[in-house]
Order: sequence, then C-alpha cells, then structure tokens
Amino acid sequence: MGCVQIVTYAAYLGTILRQEDTPQKRQEKPGVKMEQETLSCALSSVSLDRKIDTFRLYIVTWNVATAEPPDDVASLLQLNSSKKADLYVIGLQEVRAAPLKFMTDLAFDDSWSHLFMNTLAPLGYIKVSSIRMQGLLLLFFSKIEHVPFIRDIQVTYTRTGIYGYWGNKGGVTIRLSFYGHMLCFLNCHLAAHMKYASERVDEFEYILDSQTFQGKKASSILDHKVVFWFGDLNFRIEDHGMHFIRNCITSKNFNLMWSKDQLTVMKKKVPKLQQFEEGPLDFQPTYKFDLNSDNYDSRVQKAWFGLNGKKRKPAWCDRILWRVKPRPPPPEDIFEEGDDDAAKEKKKNLLEDLMEKYPLKVVQDSYTSSMEYGVSDHKPVIGMFRLELRKMYDIPLVRLHAEGDWSADLDAMVIYSPLQPFPSSAWDWIGLYKVGFRSISDYITYTWVKDDQVAFNDEVVQVYVSKEEIPVVGGECVLCYYSSNLQCIVGISEPFKVHESRAAIEEGLLPENINGLDQAIAN
Repeated sequence: MGCVQIVTYAAYLGTILRQEDTPQKRQEKPGVKMEQETLSCALSSVSLDRKIDTFRLYIVTWNVATAEPPDDVASLLQLNSSKKADLYVIGLQEVRAAPLKFMTDLAFDDSWSHLFMNTLAPLGYIKVSSIRMQGLLLLFFSKIEHVPFIRDIQVTYTRTGIYGYWGNKGGVTIRLSFYGHMLCFLNCHLAAHMKYASERVDEFEYILDSQTFQGKKASSILDHKVVFWFGDLNFRIEDHGMHFIRNCITSKNFNLMWSKDQLTVMKKKVPKLQQFEEGPLDFQPTYKFDLNSDNYDSRVQKAWFGLNGKKRKPAWCDRILWRVKPRPPPPEDIFEEGDDDAAKEKKKNLLEDLMEKYPLKVVQDSYTSSMEYGVSDHKPVIGMFRLELRKMYDIPLVRLHAEGDWSADLDAMVIYSPLQPFPSSAWDWIGLYKVGFRSISDYITYTWVKDDQVAFNDEVVQVYVSKEEIPVVGGECVLCYYSSNLQCIVGISEPFKVHESRAAIEEGLLPENINGLDQAIAN
C-alpha cells in the first residue's frame, strides 16, 4: 500500500494494448486509429483516478538575537486566519545558548519551544520533531490527524562556524515523508558581513554536500522531492548607500533594491542556487532594527580604539526559498515519424502523468514579514504555501483503541491491529496521552508492546496496562503507537475517557495529594 509503483510509458501502454488488442478489436480499430484511442483510454484512466489533496504549510524564520520570547505569538502564527495551516515549521537563529542555559534547554526544552508548543497544542497541533545546534533551532508541528502519515523522520546538523568546529553558524535539518512524499526543511545561519557573500554560498554548498540520511529514498538533501531552505542567510544589499536604501523603504519601492541584493546576484552565477525559487521581496528589509522599534539601526557602533563605526544598512537577511526536484525529460523514442506537434504534446503530457502517479506541486500564497515584534534586531519572515499532492497512502500502519472502561481501580487493556506490514520492534511502545498533548514526549504513561502482550493472533493484539500506571484523576485521553524503527507515531486512537478512581474519591484523596504525574494532569 505504501510502496510507490513506477509505471513506464511502454509498460502501461503495453498493458492497455493487450486489453484492447483482441482479434475482434483489431478489425474494428486498425493502425493509427487504434493507437489514438489507446492513448485516449490511458489519459482517461489517469484523469478519472486523480484526486489531489491540498495542505497548508506555514514557515517562520526569525533571528531572535538571544532574546527571551514575547508573551504572545498568535499574530506571528496568524492563528485567527480562516485558512488554518496543516503544518507549522519554525526556524530560529541565535536562540540564547549560554553553557548552563543550553544544558538546561537540552534537558527540559527551551523557552521558545515551550511557547510555540503551549500556543499550538490547544488548537490540535503537536510537535512532531525538532533539532537544536547551539543557537539554531528547528521545530516541526502538525495537526494531529496527519501525524500517523508522517514517517521516516530524521534530523541532522552541520557546523560551519570557526572552520566547521563551532555551531554558532551552520544548518539544522528535519526530513520526513508526508503521505509518502519526501520533504526536507533546512534552517541555516550563514556567515555575516557585507564582504562574505561568496563564503555564504560556500557554506550553503558545504551543508548540501555534507548532510546525509539513512535509507534509499533520499540519502541527501537534494534527493528530496521538495526542499525548503530558510533562515538568517545574511545576504546584504550592495553598492546602494544608506540614504538611497532608506528612501526606497519609505516610498515602498522595494524593487529598486532587488538588483543589488546579494542572493539575487549570486543566483545568477551559482547553478545550485538557480534550482531554488523565492517569492518577490515585496516587504521591507528585516535587518537591522533598534530593539522594540520599527526604526532601522540608529545606534552608533563602536569600532577599534573607541572610534565611531558605521550604522548597519538595512538588508533582506532573513529568507525562505524552496526547490522542487526536477523530473527527467521524456524519452524521444515515444514519438513517431507521423506525429504532428499536437500528437507529440499529447504523448508527452500522457507520459508525464503516467510517470508521475503521485505529483506534488508547491504554490506560495504569501511571503512577508511581521513588523510588530521588536524583541530582536531582526523581524520574523513568514512564508505560506500550499502543497498540492496525491497521497501515496491514507491508512495508518496501526489501528488501536482502549478496551472497556479505564480507571486507576482496574488493570486495563489496549487492543491494536496492524493494518499494513511494517518493521515492528521490541522497543515499540504505546503511550497514554491527555487530549491536547504538546509533543511525543508528553505521555502520561506508556507500555512496551512486546513485553506486555497478553494475547495475540494474526489480526488483533492485546496489550496489558497496569492500574498503577493510570492517572487517578482521569480525563480525556488518546493512545498512540510509537514505532522505534520508524521513529514516529504510526497509529492514534479515538479520544476516550479515563474515569476518576472511585477508591481515591472514597479515601478523600485530593489532587494536591496525588503523585507528580497526576498532579500535572490535574493542573
């Protein structure tokens, strides 16, 4: 079910020919007429089977300049929009990484991650994956209904600071399969300063070449069907003086600065950059601002020996680009001597449909900045996209549910059924989560699938859960099956109620007297 079937033109057309080519049919449709009707039949069969789903992807990049997060990010995430996102991808740079704080963040999540999780979880999103390398942080959130179809999750990082030994600059990556389509998200912080445009390109190419992934589907970044590249890329506006740039910004003539934008210039020279698309820069440069202000850099920079330095010119340092993996051109041998231009075009289109059973199209709906946030000298940049694709699968790998009534008074049972073959492991586990949980690690309790099996057959497996592990205060919960080999949740139950413990109520146990896990649930 989850395998991609590659159908060549010859194989598909041959199948149709065998279906059509009976002795009776040969008499009715000789020669060219038969081929034309066969092509029409093939085209019709593809078109009738086509069902394209649209998913909304919301990307934020923000250099937060070691600041603590603001109180509210609802506006940044446009949570009041009628067009709700299916996926949120948030890339931050310069998250505070002092040694003690960094070690604490690794153990307990950083304040930025907590803010985004606490904001999105009540709306039905969970943090599926994240990666941090010193000040670089990348978060991937999904609506809960998509989570069982997000698989093959891998993360990696590349340092480029201090000749590759320091992680203050570089790239962090999350790659995954979304309904069978391989997507890659790369958050970068590249070398600073005007004169290092070529070094920035070198760092980007080094990151592309050095990051690898396990498996055969997409072992490098550019093997993925779609790559989103974003971050503080640090490209500046050359040649133009401060007065000209500020006049362009004031008059909103942003296009007058495009030709001197370093990334735009480098894209004309560097083949790998030419593969990436970017929307028009129809928003004002997002660097460098006075803190808590919409005013560009007005402070006097101190240079060597106490001399005054230059103010930083505004620049589009913060960018979001994407690349769709190109398809190979159709082979020339499908065309025949008698084909006119219309016939060739029809065959070419048919072949593209047949070779691409599972298309994926990226459409950018918006590319802008959010000016209201002033905690940093950068403003956040937002890209909203539509992913138009045909799902390769729409059935989860596992179906599971809670058997009977659940409470801390009785041992409980989970029933699960594998719906498709997948590489199960002794390290697979089923977690009990409160409805509205924030991330995979937010389980109330869990049970090892293999250790706690009490009965099984080819279709249904029962897993035991001790009453000691069930919260006495109860609440609305879900069960999630986590695959250790696939590193993801492969099945989620419908919500169900865990009842309050009657024994606890009779003994007068109050929430403040309950153990730590139940205290968290009660709160």
